[in-house]
Amino acid sequence: MENNIIINLKNVSVKLGDNQVLENLSMYIRDKEFITLLGPSGCGKTTTLRIIGGFLEPDSGEVIFGDHSVNGVPPHKRQVNTIFQRYALFPHLNVYENIAFGLRVKKLKEKEISETVKEMLALVNLNGFERRDVNSLSGGQQQRVAIARALAVKPRVLLLDEPLGALDLKLRKDMQVELKNIQQRLGITFIYVTHDQEEALSMSDTVVVMDGGIIQQIGSPQDVYNEPKNAFVADFIGESNILDGRMMHDFECSFAGAKFRCLDKGFGAGESVDVVVRPEDVDIVPVEKGMLSGTVTSVTFKGVHFEIIVDVGGFKWMIQTTDYEPVGKEIGLYIEPDAIHIMKKSKYSGLYGDYSSFSDEIDHLSDIEEEE
Repeated sequence: MENNIIINLKNVSVKLGDNQVLENLSMYIRDKEFITLLGPSGCGKTTTLRIIGGFLEPDSGEVIFGDHSVNGVPPHKRQVNTIFQRYALFPHLNVYENIAFGLRVKKLKEKEISETVKEMLALVNLNGFERRDVNSLSGGQQQRVAIARALAVKPRVLLLDEPLGALDLKLRKDMQVELKNIQQRLGITFIYVTHDQEEALSMSDTVVVMDGGIIQQIGSPQDVYNEPKNAFVADFIGESNILDGRMMHDFECSFAGAKFRCLDKGFGAGESVDVVVRPEDVDIVPVEKGMLSGTVTSVTFKGVHFEIIVDVGGFKWMIQTTDYEPVGKEIGLYIEPDAIHIMKKSKYSGLYGDYSSFSDEIDHLSDIEEEE
């Protein structure tokens, strides 16, 4: 085993009622790593966090911390601390006493407590807030107090369960940067849970994509985005055009009624595959220069770029471009070999990737369901 591995989960399974929440989940986490568990509601990410924290025991499998199994070890005896979406601050204690709470439980000397609280307030940019009533603080400030309290006891691992979920967008972005900086400065392991793809990609060293209690892919943010393992990962992380295709032979594939050069190899000749082309990787050209052509069916201005939906032979593509193209116009599509990513067929094939029913409202509806 690599000597910098701090936590190892081996074949962990959990069933709640009739629901198999985790199934033979195995993964390891390195010391000082910022690792994010990413997936839709109910995929098992929070359950995984609770098992690491000791709030839930697995039905089978082992949780190893360093060299020791911690199955059956209660949360307060593990070298972890947790920050939840609801910050769970003590309303009757001021900022200083909230941060000092865990240190008092450890029976540290007052001088040491005072030094640590001061250090933590500086870390989360709340100098001078010691005597403030926590109820008078904004959401972002309360979040900082919760972080300071969790870090004051110097855990080796910090578990964060959707900690920025209650903050507005601008504050979330600020806190993402802040958390990453804190993690790097303190050099402790952060295990972070979110359903927000952008958050996972911008903060993490490693992303673990989960669905249905099973890990779909583990990799760096760049790997998971550029080399998704299956249609679920491709669709969940960023926008994707996912098409039915066929590998002709190494470095050549066909989809949408045309043949294309690609960079993939190692598939069977004639093997059915899923093809991913990211919307930002499609170039719009005059029809006669296009590898494919289609009709623009909708245009949405997104600030930095336009999101254009193009009907190519009944399949709706999404293209992200800085060039405006009007609805009804015939355009050509040009796709470079390195923009084409080939994936093996999976149980997710055919479920994602066509933008015929796409609208922002559908996205917002799914956000509302997440919060319930």
